Amino acid sequence: MLDFIINILSTPAILVGLLALIGLALQKKPIEEITKGTAKTIVGFLVLTAGAGFLQSGSLNAFGDIFNYAFGMQGVIPNNEAIVSLGLKQFATDTAYIMCIGMIANIIMARFSRMNFIFLTGHHTLYMACMIAVILNVGGLTGFQLWFGGGLILGLMMVLAPAITQSTMQKIVKTDALAFGHFGSFGYWFAAQVGKKFKGSKSTEEINFPQRISFLRDTTVSIGLTMVIFFLLITGIAVSKGILEADPQTILATYPNLGGLLNVGAETQTHWAVWAITSGLSFAGGVYIILSGVRLIIGEIVPAFRGIAEKLVPNAKPAIDCPVVYPYAPNAVLIGFLVSFLGGIIGLVALGIIDKTLIPVALILPGVVPHFFCGATAGVFANAEGGIKGCLVGSFLHGLLITFLPAICMSVMGALNFANCTFSDSDFSMLGIILGNIAQFIQNGGLFVLCIVFFMIPILYNFIAPKKIKNENI
Repeated sequence: MLDFIINILSTPAILVGLLALIGLALQKKPIEEITKGTAKTIVGFLVLTAGAGFLQSGSLNAFGDIFNYAFGMQGVIPNNEAIVSLGLKQFATDTAYIMCIGMIANIIMARFSRMNFIFLTGHHTLYMACMIAVILNVGGLTGFQLWFGGGLILGLMMVLAPAITQSTMQKIVKTDALAFGHFGSFGYWFAAQVGKKFKGSKSTEEINFPQRISFLRDTTVSIGLTMVIFFLLITGIAVSKGILEADPQTILATYPNLGGLLNVGAETQTHWAVWAITSGLSFAGGVYIILSGVRLIIGEIVPAFRGIAEKLVPNAKPAIDCPVVYPYAPNAVLIGFLVSFLGGIIGLVALGIIDKTLIPVALILPGVVPHFFCGATAGVFANAEGGIKGCLVGSFLHGLLITFLPAICMSVMGALNFANCTFSDSDFSMLGIILGNIAQFIQNGGLFVLCIVFFMIPILYNFIAPKKIKNENI
């Protein structure tokens, strides 16, 4: 039963579909509207997930592998899924309890503090629960104390992450009814603050293309052509370095996503340039699918969520995964990804210099997956505050941030017996560094009490200094 519940809570489509159903039912909508709204919400998330999966397996991972081969890069690629899979081998049950308690704590926090956000990104909730389970266990917590203390920390993070991005989120989506739920929020907030330094700069969506190239206004076309050029250039460099003459199995042992380029298992030979062109266009296809799913979700979840906001948690706002902002600034999505990736490359060079001249540090390779999903989001947030200039600078610094934070977090992960692994998104690294160091100095009962104190502070603050309601008649 616990496994079944966790499967539901960690499957975003089902979780959000259930919340849409509850929200519509609380509004006493007719059965046909409840059915339609629930089904379209679930389908929207499935479309979004399918697009992300198609993008990652079809182009993103291949781009990362061909780039690393072409430029001979070696190091650690931050990956949430990889480190969580290691953690779940030992802490699966603890993670499950922390996740369940954390979602309840999220509702309590949303109801009794000023941060009235319901975090709906199920897989990130699972990842954060796993990391918290590992850290608190090292701090000496087991059983009920581990589950309850970890659940409270998780619930706190589930409202803090949307809270720090909400002011910029309002500028992006032009409403306060929708929030942002992703554990990379510190990075997006950071990019937005950088963007504010360039207020007045023209938005990325106001780029004026000459008439002859006005077709670049079409997001699918502009992203497709850009990625085709990148794939052709980088694949050409890899071919010149002899990738096609090398033993395919040897290449695949290190770069497992290049089977298509090497024609492994293919009935007919595909020229490397054709592979590069189709890979670039597949990238654009994945983004198109994601945007279609997002539009479908937004059209259903916001009206459905009104029932929960009215009945259970006053003014509750659904906090949704990072692709929710992509349709609002598609040019910023592409710019953010590319510039964040560039920041990751510069950050890798800087880490190499530090490693050789100052102190030993982990070399963090620019993972294409985090730099796309997080970098693109950072670009949208920075653009909302500072236009093109803000997008360029904010995304670049975000790329440096998600390179240096995982490098710092590596030492904490090593102390937790997770050597050569680290998280990719900023909130995981930040909490890992802070809570990981606290757990090494404050342990057992003291750590459990600290978890309760951290959770209670926002609630007590709201009761001690309640938010003033403006009187519109004055």
